[in-house]
Amino acid sequence: MSESLNRQLAALHAERVATWAPAALQVNIDQRQRLVDEARVDDYVQIGDELDPFTLLTVEGGELTRERLLADGPAVLIFFRFAGCPACNIALPYYERQLYPRLRELGVPLVAVSPQVPERLVEIKSRHALKLRVASDPGNHLGRRLGILYSFDEASRNAALAKGNHIGETTGTGTWELPQPTVVVIAQDGTVVFVDVSPDWLVRTEAEPVVQVVERLLGQQPVRIAI
Repeated sequence: MSESLNRQLAALHAERVATWAPAALQVNIDQRQRLVDEARVDDYVQIGDELDPFTLLTVEGGELTRERLLADGPAVLIFFRFAGCPACNIALPYYERQLYPRLRELGVPLVAVSPQVPERLVEIKSRHALKLRVASDPGNHLGRRLGILYSFDEASRNAALAKGNHIGETTGTGTWELPQPTVVVIAQDGTVVFVDVSPDWLVRTEAEPVVQVVERLLGQQPVRIAI
C-alpha cells in the first residue's frame, strides 16, 4: 500500500480523540468544520490566473522571487501553517519523501511556504533535515493574493490564549491569520495550472496528483488526475 498523507493525518486526529480533553477537541473540530462550511471557493486563486511578481524569504536568509523560481520552468508551492503545527510536521516530511525526489528528477523546484518569520520557520527544516526549500511569505502577502487565508475563530483564540499562545507571536506576524494548506503548480509564464486548497488542515493534497499535473505540463505523459 502506497504511503498516504491523509491516512497519517487521520491517525493524528484519532490520537487526539483518545488523548485530548473533550472540550479542547471540540474547539479544534468546530474550527476546522467551520472553515469547510464557510469556504468561498470563488475567492481562491483559479486555474488560468497569472500570478503577479512576488518575493519570498528563504530560511537561509535569501530572497526567492517569482522570476527566479520560474527561471527554468514550472514550480510547485506548498503553503502550510507554521513550524510548530503538528499536522505540518507530518505533511512536510511526507512531501519530502513522496514529492520532492520526483519533482527534482523533473527539474521542478518545490517550495514549502509559511507566513512565519524565517528565523523561526527554519526550525521545521532543521527538525526533519528537509532538502526541499522552505520560505517565508512576509505578512501573508502572497497568501492574501491567493485568497487562502483564514483567521482563528473566537473559541480557538480563547483556547490558544488560555495556553499562553498567541499565534501571531508564534509566527512573528502579530496576527491571527494563517494560510489554509494549499498546493499551487505554476507554469513558467506565471500561470496557475493546478490549485488545491484544504480548509480543514487535517485533509491535505496527496503527492500523486501534483506529479501528474507536472508531468502533463512538461509533456511527458497523458493526464490521469484524480483528487
